[in-house]
Amino acid sequence: MADAKLDIVPPAGRHDKPPRWREELASAVTDPEELRRRLDLPETLLPGMRRAARLFPLRVPEAWIARIRPGDPADPLLRQVLPLDREAEARPGFGPDPVGDLSARIGSGILQKYAGRALLIATGACAVHCRYCFRRQFPYAAETASRARFRNALEALGKRPDIREVILSGGDPLSLSDDRLAELVAGLEAIPSIRRLRIHTRLPVAVPSRVDERLLNWLGATRMDVVVVLHVNHPRELDGPTREAIAGLRGSGAVLLNQAVLLAGVNDSEDALLDLSEALFDCRVMPYYLHMLDPVEGAAHFFVPSERAVSLHAALMRRLPGFLVPRLVRELAGTPHKIPVTAAAQ
Repeated sequence: MADAKLDIVPPAGRHDKPPRWREELASAVTDPEELRRRLDLPETLLPGMRRAARLFPLRVPEAWIARIRPGDPADPLLRQVLPLDREAEARPGFGPDPVGDLSARIGSGILQKYAGRALLIATGACAVHCRYCFRRQFPYAAETASRARFRNALEALGKRPDIREVILSGGDPLSLSDDRLAELVAGLEAIPSIRRLRIHTRLPVAVPSRVDERLLNWLGATRMDVVVVLHVNHPRELDGPTREAIAGLRGSGAVLLNQAVLLAGVNDSEDALLDLSEALFDCRVMPYYLHMLDPVEGAAHFFVPSERAVSLHAALMRRLPGFLVPRLVRELAGTPHKIPVTAAAQ
């Protein structure tokens, strides 16, 4: 996720106060020393935090910080956002474009990897910079379907009647204003072949106030079937405000799914994964995918070996009803679908 500047100024001629979620995005912690101080972390971590933040900027919103246990460098929510010296370590097999995004480009900000679906890179901005992000080195300046490029993207999609589903991704598409999103969705609705809109987002978790009346109004009004794919890795991410935000999304009529990433030191235990599935279903969110880590440069310290992943997944199958067991998958560049990870496929 690029450290893109978030436009929190209302359009010319309007004097409305920016919505709360915009203010929260703008006030996210971006200084390693402030994060260290706020969370009472050891000073010995600071030099490495600063070096890693120069490789990939730090960004942590207040709502996320509030869930972290102060004084605990091993806190699973902190680990997801904490810059570490290990991000500078080179590791064979880990590179800048781990899932072949750039080779899947078919137009301005449009990627297509799978039949019938196209992915629109709507923005490079995110509410939170996850340290394992597979697009942490993505060239957003050249490949984002920015406002100036939306028209070209829509024209390209209109010429592809085989594309039935558009996936809004980024960055995080919900970091865009509701006016921008409603404009984009209206353009997609005008293409008869597009039946489904899928939105991949972390914002309802990272900044729950993002799910407000304006978002729900345009989301609930579209003719397209809407699927919102959340990104929750640990059950403690589902606090009260997040559950309220998810309830709002559910009330709009959207289908809610979750995809998690299996991360060392975050959720690589039977109990954490079991509790995550149970907590998601309490919110009426279906566990969808449990992804193996995409091998992006700078994130090797999060890697969980396939053997361990298969063992954890087998434990979930023993302990949970089948509908609560997410599919364990990896993404490989150039393949026509996600690859199931099984004992036989290792």
